[in-house]
Amino acid sequence: MTVVSLPGQDWIDDVGPVEGLELVPWSMDGPPEDRADEIRFVVPPYMGAGKRIGALAHAPAVEFVQLLSAGYDDVLAQLPDGVGLANAGGVHDASTAELAVGLALASLRGIPGFVLAQREGRWTSPGLLPALADKRVLVLGYGSIGRAVVQRLLPFEVVVTAVASRKREGDDLVDTVHGVDELPALLPRHDVVVVIVPLSDATRGLVDAEFLAAMPDGALLVNVARGPVVDTDALLAETSSGRLLAALDVTDPEPLPPDHPLWTSPGVLISPHVGGATSAFRPRAVRLVRDQLEAYAAGQPLRNVVHPG
Repeated sequence: MTVVSLPGQDWIDDVGPVEGLELVPWSMDGPPEDRADEIRFVVPPYMGAGKRIGALAHAPAVEFVQLLSAGYDDVLAQLPDGVGLANAGGVHDASTAELAVGLALASLRGIPGFVLAQREGRWTSPGLLPALADKRVLVLGYGSIGRAVVQRLLPFEVVVTAVASRKREGDDLVDTVHGVDELPALLPRHDVVVVIVPLSDATRGLVDAEFLAAMPDGALLVNVARGPVVDTDALLAETSSGRLLAALDVTDPEPLPPDHPLWTSPGVLISPHVGGATSAFRPRAVRLVRDQLEAYAAGQPLRNVVHPG
Protein backbone atom coordinates (compact mmCIF):
# COMPACT_ATOMS: atom_id res chain seq x y z
CA MET A 1 0.00 0.00 0.00
CA THR A 2 1.13 3.55 -0.70
CA VAL A 3 1.99 5.47 2.46
CA VAL A 4 0.50 8.94 3.00
CA SER A 5 1.18 11.23 5.96
CA LEU A 6 -1.43 13.48 7.56
CA PRO A 7 -0.71 16.08 10.27
CA GLY A 8 -1.97 13.92 13.13
CA GLN A 9 -4.13 10.99 14.17
CA ASP A 10 -7.14 13.30 14.43
CA TRP A 11 -6.84 14.03 10.70
CA ILE A 12 -6.58 10.32 9.94
CA ASP A 13 -9.75 9.72 11.95
CA ASP A 14 -11.64 12.53 10.22
CA VAL A 15 -10.55 11.68 6.67
CA GLY A 16 -11.24 7.99 7.17
CA PRO A 17 -9.77 5.02 5.30
CA VAL A 18 -8.92 5.35 1.61
CA GLU A 19 -8.62 2.17 -0.40
CA GLY A 20 -5.05 1.51 -1.50
CA LEU A 21 -3.48 3.97 0.93
CA GLU A 22 -2.01 3.64 4.40
CA LEU A 23 -2.38 6.84 6.41
CA VAL A 24 0.25 7.64 9.02
CA PRO A 25 0.59 10.68 11.33
CA TRP A 26 3.46 13.11 10.81
CA SER A 27 3.54 16.58 12.36
CA MET A 28 6.71 17.45 10.40
CA ASP A 29 8.27 18.90 13.54
CA GLY A 30 11.05 16.37 12.97
CA PRO A 31 11.62 13.08 11.13
CA PRO A 32 8.67 10.68 10.79
CA GLU A 33 8.43 8.20 13.64
CA ASP A 34 8.32 5.34 11.14
CA ARG A 35 7.90 4.56 7.43
CA ALA A 36 10.10 7.56 6.57
CA ASP A 37 11.45 5.91 3.43
CA GLU A 38 7.98 4.93 2.21
CA ILE A 39 5.94 8.13 2.52
CA ARG A 40 4.93 9.27 -0.98
CA PHE A 41 2.23 11.90 -0.33
CA VAL A 42 2.37 14.48 2.47
CA VAL A 43 -0.24 16.78 3.99
CA PRO A 44 1.60 19.27 6.24
CA PRO A 45 -0.10 20.98 9.20
CA TYR A 46 -2.20 24.03 8.33
CA MET A 47 -0.24 26.50 10.42
CA GLY A 48 3.48 26.91 9.75
CA ALA A 49 3.80 24.65 6.72
CA GLY A 50 6.54 26.85 5.31
CA LYS A 51 8.61 26.43 8.46
CA ARG A 52 8.19 22.66 8.40
CA ILE A 53 8.65 21.85 4.72
CA GLY A 54 12.37 21.29 5.23
CA ALA A 55 11.43 18.08 7.07
CA LEU A 56 10.80 16.51 3.65
CA ALA A 57 14.53 15.81 3.66
CA HIS A 58 13.70 12.97 6.08
CA ALA A 59 11.24 11.41 3.60
CA PRO A 60 13.15 10.89 0.35
CA ALA A 61 10.32 9.06 -1.47
CA VAL A 62 7.84 11.95 -1.27
CA GLU A 63 6.42 12.87 -4.67
CA PHE A 64 3.54 15.19 -3.79
CA VAL A 65 2.55 17.72 -1.10
CA GLN A 66 -1.03 18.81 -0.44
CA LEU A 67 -1.26 22.05 1.52
CA LEU A 68 -4.13 23.03 3.80
CA SER A 69 -3.62 26.71 2.98
CA ALA A 70 -4.45 28.75 -0.09
CA GLY A 71 -1.10 30.54 -0.02
CA TYR A 72 1.92 28.52 -1.09
CA ASP A 73 4.74 30.96 -1.87
CA ASP A 74 6.76 30.11 1.25
CA VAL A 75 6.50 26.35 0.56
CA LEU A 76 7.20 26.50 -3.17
CA ALA A 77 10.48 28.29 -2.56
CA GLN A 78 11.73 25.33 -0.49
CA LEU A 79 10.14 22.41 -2.33
CA PRO A 80 12.58 19.66 -3.36
CA ASP A 81 13.05 19.06 -7.07
CA GLY A 82 10.52 16.69 -8.57
CA VAL A 83 7.91 17.12 -5.83
CA GLY A 84 4.46 18.32 -6.89
CA LEU A 85 2.37 20.80 -4.91
CA ALA A 86 -1.32 21.58 -4.56
CA ASN A 87 -2.90 24.28 -2.45
CA ALA A 88 -6.22 24.21 -0.63
CA GLY A 89 -8.16 26.24 -3.18
CA GLY A 90 -11.80 26.48 -2.13
CA VAL A 91 -11.23 25.56 1.50
CA HIS A 92 -10.76 29.13 2.72
CA ASP A 93 -13.16 30.94 0.39
CA ALA A 94 -15.99 31.39 2.89
CA SER A 95 -13.82 32.40 5.85
CA THR A 96 -11.56 34.80 3.97
CA ALA A 97 -14.45 36.41 2.10
CA GLU A 98 -16.32 36.90 5.38
CA LEU A 99 -13.32 38.65 6.88
CA ALA A 100 -12.78 40.87 3.84
CA VAL A 101 -16.36 42.14 4.07
CA GLY A 102 -16.16 42.34 7.87
CA LEU A 103 -13.00 44.44 7.74
CA ALA A 104 -14.55 46.78 5.19
CA LEU A 105 -17.69 47.22 7.30
CA ALA A 106 -15.75 47.69 10.53
CA SER A 107 -13.47 50.30 9.02
CA LEU A 108 -16.17 52.29 7.22
CA ARG A 109 -18.61 52.22 10.13
CA GLY A 110 -16.03 53.24 12.72
CA ILE A 111 -16.18 50.08 14.83
CA PRO A 112 -12.59 50.36 16.17
CA GLY A 113 -13.37 53.80 17.58
CA PHE A 114 -16.53 52.50 19.26
CA VAL A 115 -14.52 49.69 20.91
CA LEU A 116 -12.05 52.20 22.32
CA ALA A 117 -14.89 54.42 23.56
CA GLN A 118 -16.58 51.45 25.23
CA ARG A 119 -13.40 50.68 27.17
CA GLU A 120 -13.48 54.24 28.46
CA GLY A 121 -17.22 54.18 29.19
CA ARG A 122 -17.67 57.04 26.77
CA TRP A 123 -20.80 57.56 24.61
CA THR A 124 -19.63 59.04 21.33
CA SER A 125 -21.46 61.10 18.71
CA PRO A 126 -19.51 60.39 15.54
CA GLY A 127 -21.94 62.08 13.20
CA LEU A 128 -22.69 60.74 9.74
CA LEU A 129 -20.50 57.72 8.96
CA PRO A 130 -19.88 56.22 5.53
CA ALA A 131 -21.92 53.14 4.62
CA LEU A 132 -20.80 50.24 2.49
CA ALA A 133 -24.05 50.63 0.55
CA ASP A 134 -23.65 52.54 -2.73
CA LYS A 135 -19.87 52.23 -2.69
CA ARG A 136 -17.91 51.25 -5.78
CA VAL A 137 -15.75 48.27 -4.78
CA LEU A 138 -12.83 46.96 -6.81
CA VAL A 139 -11.87 43.34 -6.07
CA LEU A 140 -8.27 42.75 -7.16
CA GLY A 141 -7.86 39.01 -7.68
CA TYR A 142 -10.77 37.08 -9.14
CA GLY A 143 -10.04 33.47 -8.29
CA SER A 144 -12.27 31.38 -6.05
CA ILE A 145 -11.80 33.64 -3.02
CA GLY A 146 -12.31 36.77 -5.10
CA ARG A 147 -15.58 35.35 -6.40
CA ALA A 148 -16.62 34.53 -2.83
CA VAL A 149 -15.90 38.14 -1.82
CA VAL A 150 -18.04 39.45 -4.66
CA GLN A 151 -20.89 37.07 -3.78
CA ARG A 152 -20.95 38.49 -0.26
CA LEU A 153 -20.56 42.11 -1.33
CA LEU A 154 -23.42 42.27 -3.81
CA PRO A 155 -26.25 42.06 -1.23
CA PHE A 156 -24.82 45.23 0.36
CA GLU A 157 -26.01 47.24 -2.66
CA VAL A 158 -22.55 48.02 -3.97
CA VAL A 159 -21.20 48.27 -7.50
CA VAL A 160 -18.42 45.71 -7.95
CA THR A 161 -15.55 45.68 -10.42
CA ALA A 162 -13.46 42.50 -10.71
CA VAL A 163 -9.80 42.63 -11.78
CA ALA A 164 -7.53 39.69 -12.59
CA SER A 165 -4.14 39.26 -14.24
CA ARG A 166 -5.72 39.41 -17.69
CA LYS A 167 -9.01 40.69 -19.09
CA ARG A 168 -11.63 38.04 -19.77
CA GLU A 169 -15.35 37.56 -20.10
CA GLY A 170 -17.46 37.90 -16.98
CA ASP A 171 -19.65 35.34 -15.27
CA ASP A 172 -22.89 35.22 -13.33
CA LEU A 173 -21.59 37.84 -10.87
CA VAL A 174 -19.78 40.41 -13.01
CA ASP A 175 -20.18 41.41 -16.65
CA THR A 176 -16.45 41.70 -17.30
CA VAL A 177 -13.24 40.74 -15.54
CA HIS A 178 -10.76 43.54 -16.15
CA GLY A 179 -7.00 43.12 -16.48
CA VAL A 180 -4.42 44.62 -14.12
CA ASP A 181 -3.25 46.86 -16.95
CA GLU A 182 -6.54 48.73 -16.53
CA LEU A 183 -5.89 49.62 -12.88
CA PRO A 184 -4.66 53.19 -13.50
CA ALA A 185 -8.01 54.03 -15.09
CA LEU A 186 -10.12 52.01 -12.63
CA LEU A 187 -8.66 52.95 -9.26
CA PRO A 188 -9.71 56.65 -9.23
CA ARG A 189 -13.34 55.56 -9.66
CA HIS A 190 -13.53 53.20 -6.65
CA ASP A 191 -14.16 53.85 -2.96
CA VAL A 192 -12.98 50.46 -1.68
CA VAL A 193 -10.25 48.16 -3.02
CA VAL A 194 -10.12 44.56 -1.77
CA VAL A 195 -6.83 42.79 -2.52
CA ILE A 196 -6.92 38.98 -2.75
CA VAL A 197 -4.10 37.97 -5.11
CA PRO A 198 -1.46 35.28 -4.56
CA LEU A 199 2.05 36.45 -3.77
CA SER A 200 4.33 36.09 -6.79
CA ASP A 201 7.02 38.06 -8.56
CA ALA A 202 4.25 39.82 -10.50
CA THR A 203 2.25 40.82 -7.41
CA ARG A 204 5.01 41.62 -4.92
CA GLY A 205 4.78 45.37 -4.34
CA LEU A 206 1.85 45.65 -6.76
CA VAL A 207 0.11 48.04 -4.37
CA ASP A 208 2.82 50.68 -4.45
CA ALA A 209 2.91 54.45 -4.12
CA GLU A 210 1.59 54.96 -7.65
CA PHE A 211 -1.28 52.50 -7.07
CA LEU A 212 -2.25 54.16 -3.79
CA ALA A 213 -1.96 57.67 -5.24
CA ALA A 214 -4.52 56.69 -7.87
CA MET A 215 -7.11 55.87 -5.20
CA PRO A 216 -9.44 58.78 -4.37
CA ASP A 217 -9.30 60.69 -1.10
CA GLY A 218 -10.98 58.78 1.73
CA ALA A 219 -10.82 55.43 -0.09
CA LEU A 220 -10.32 52.18 1.82
CA LEU A 221 -7.74 49.48 1.05
CA VAL A 222 -8.56 46.00 2.36
CA ASN A 223 -5.71 43.46 2.15
CA VAL A 224 -6.58 39.81 2.72
CA ALA A 225 -3.89 38.57 0.31
CA ARG A 226 -0.27 38.59 1.48
CA GLY A 227 1.58 41.39 3.24
CA PRO A 228 4.32 41.95 0.62
CA VAL A 229 1.71 42.64 -2.07
CA VAL A 230 1.47 46.09 -0.46
CA ASP A 231 4.39 48.51 -0.10
CA THR A 232 4.17 49.20 3.63
CA ASP A 233 6.08 52.49 3.54
CA ALA A 234 3.90 53.79 0.72
CA LEU A 235 0.77 52.78 2.61
CA LEU A 236 2.00 54.44 5.80
CA ALA A 237 2.57 57.68 3.91
CA GLU A 238 -1.07 57.68 2.78
CA THR A 239 -2.64 56.62 6.09
CA SER A 240 -0.45 58.88 8.23
CA SER A 241 -1.67 61.86 6.25
CA GLY A 242 -5.26 60.71 6.74
CA ARG A 243 -5.88 60.50 2.99
CA LEU A 244 -6.57 56.76 2.85
CA LEU A 245 -7.98 54.12 5.21
CA ALA A 246 -6.62 50.57 5.45
CA ALA A 247 -7.97 47.32 6.88
CA LEU A 248 -5.27 44.66 6.89
CA ASP A 249 -5.37 40.96 7.74
CA VAL A 250 -1.79 40.62 6.48
CA THR A 251 1.21 42.90 6.87
CA ASP A 252 4.82 43.25 5.82
CA PRO A 253 6.64 42.47 8.06
CA GLU A 254 4.59 39.73 9.69
CA PRO A 255 4.13 39.32 12.57
CA LEU A 256 4.06 43.07 12.94
CA PRO A 257 6.58 44.20 15.61
CA PRO A 258 5.02 45.91 18.66
CA ASP A 259 6.64 49.26 17.85
CA HIS A 260 5.75 49.28 14.15
CA PRO A 261 4.05 52.54 13.07
CA LEU A 262 1.21 50.67 11.32
CA TRP A 263 -0.27 49.87 14.74
CA THR A 264 -0.90 53.52 15.50
CA SER A 265 -1.34 55.02 12.04
CA PRO A 266 -4.68 56.84 11.70
CA GLY A 267 -7.44 54.91 9.99
CA VAL A 268 -5.63 51.55 10.04
CA LEU A 269 -7.42 48.41 11.27
CA ILE A 270 -5.32 45.25 11.70
CA SER A 271 -6.29 41.62 12.25
CA PRO A 272 -3.49 39.05 12.82
CA HIS A 273 -3.70 36.98 9.60
CA VAL A 274 -6.83 35.06 10.58
CA GLY A 275 -8.62 35.01 7.21
CA GLY A 276 -8.88 31.24 7.03
CA ALA A 277 -8.75 30.36 10.72
CA THR A 278 -12.42 29.74 11.51
CA SER A 279 -14.75 26.85 12.24
CA ALA A 280 -15.47 26.65 8.50
CA PHE A 281 -11.93 25.41 7.82
CA ARG A 282 -11.91 21.87 9.19
CA PRO A 283 -14.91 20.30 7.40
CA ARG A 284 -13.89 21.82 4.06
CA ALA A 285 -10.27 20.79 4.50
CA VAL A 286 -11.24 17.21 5.40
CA ARG A 287 -13.41 16.95 2.28
CA LEU A 288 -10.60 18.28 0.08
CA VAL A 289 -7.98 15.92 1.54
CA ARG A 290 -10.23 12.90 1.13
CA ASP A 291 -11.09 13.85 -2.46
CA GLN A 292 -7.42 14.35 -3.29
CA LEU A 293 -6.35 11.07 -1.72
CA GLU A 294 -9.07 9.14 -3.53
CA ALA A 295 -7.95 10.70 -6.82
CA TYR A 296 -4.30 9.98 -6.03
CA ALA A 297 -5.04 6.35 -5.19
CA ALA A 298 -7.01 5.96 -8.43
CA GLY A 299 -4.33 7.59 -10.57
CA GLN A 300 -6.68 10.46 -11.43
CA PRO A 301 -5.66 14.14 -11.85
CA LEU A 302 -5.46 16.16 -8.64
CA ARG A 303 -7.16 19.53 -8.09
CA ASN A 304 -5.47 22.83 -7.30
CA VAL A 305 -2.05 21.79 -8.59
CA VAL A 306 0.17 24.89 -8.48
CA HIS A 307 3.44 23.09 -9.21
CA PRO A 308 3.47 19.79 -11.08
CA GLY A 309 6.86 18.70 -9.81
